[in-house]
Amino acid sequence: MKRIYLDHASSMPVDPRVLEFAKPYLTKKMGNPSSLHSVGLGAKQAVEDARKKITKFINAENEKSIIFTGSATEANNLAIRGTALRNIARGKTVTASAIEHISVLNSMKNLQKNGFIFNVIPVDSTGIVDPGKLDSLMTKNTVVTSIMYANNEIGTIEPIKKISEIVHDKGIYLHVDATAAAGRIPVDVQNDGIDLLTFSSNDLYGPQGAGALYIKPGVKLQPVLLGGGQERGLRSGTENIFAIAGMGEAAGIIQNEMTQESNRLKKIRNKLIDEILQIDETYLTGHPTKRLPHHASFRFSHIEGESILLNMDMYNIQIATGSACSSKTLEPSHVLLAIGLKHEEAHGSMVITLGRSNTLEEIPLITKAVTETVQRLRKLSPLYQKGGD
Repeated sequence: MKRIYLDHASSMPVDPRVLEFAKPYLTKKMGNPSSLHSVGLGAKQAVEDARKKITKFINAENEKSIIFTGSATEANNLAIRGTALRNIARGKTVTASAIEHISVLNSMKNLQKNGFIFNVIPVDSTGIVDPGKLDSLMTKNTVVTSIMYANNEIGTIEPIKKISEIVHDKGIYLHVDATAAAGRIPVDVQNDGIDLLTFSSNDLYGPQGAGALYIKPGVKLQPVLLGGGQERGLRSGTENIFAIAGMGEAAGIIQNEMTQESNRLKKIRNKLIDEILQIDETYLTGHPTKRLPHHASFRFSHIEGESILLNMDMYNIQIATGSACSSKTLEPSHVLLAIGLKHEEAHGSMVITLGRSNTLEEIPLITKAVTETVQRLRKLSPLYQKGGD
């Protein structure tokens, strides 16, 4: 049975071109960038070359504005905790949307335990941040506001430029988690008015183990990881040369191919949405049009998301779910609750994220598997049987 991988928001395969480019940094070019001999200097050059590619990828002002980290989660921690603690004299309020990644929310909750005020911005039923509600929560003491570029679970794209105007009118710094968006849609930190931006290597078809944080010139941060002072003293630790070199190469490739690939995936996404919504009591989650081109997310009444995931895997089709199992907690997805779903509704979700390997020809196989899975699980559900009486 052919494998159909539909969980690219969770993990992407490394592009073969990226692997070929970065492979030598695991063997012959494995030097430490802090070493002064020729092998070390070669490794340092690899890091700087990657930094240049990333700078171009997001239209940053200069290479010094890019800091490499071990992951997007680490970059989020550095952006939020580092900025808040470094600028504590300017304010002790932090703000984030209700649908941010858990690494953003937990970073702000950690600051809250240490005397900061943490304000949560509500979203509408499609996941869009309400500019009016954002404006009412902002004060001159709001040192960091975090709004993701697009949500990884429901695919909704936020009006970042408008949000930036509000934040800078009443607050101080805007942090944007672009992990789900970068490589899918254009991200331009200067045009969008972004002060700090997070993204990840593996979400660009690069190796796991590298992330990056853009820091606008003039923004001051306090390091959260102490050591030898690498990455301008903001991220200590020996650099992962293989992952960083691969991330730079991946960014260059995806930038050149993004428009064509996104248009291709949008056609597959739209067809999948049309087909799957034919199933009884099935609903699209997220915004119907302002969504990532590779993203389709649904909820099904009367069944559990983790059961959907496991049943789909029996067809050798890998999907994601926003229910309790995927978040490793006993609670349903905070994103689905934030858009107004009840607990029982939030448990029955399915998230499909497409990638380079997916084709239009796979659609009948996917829709057949989803239809049979939903029918099978509903037959086992006492809630669905009760609803049919």
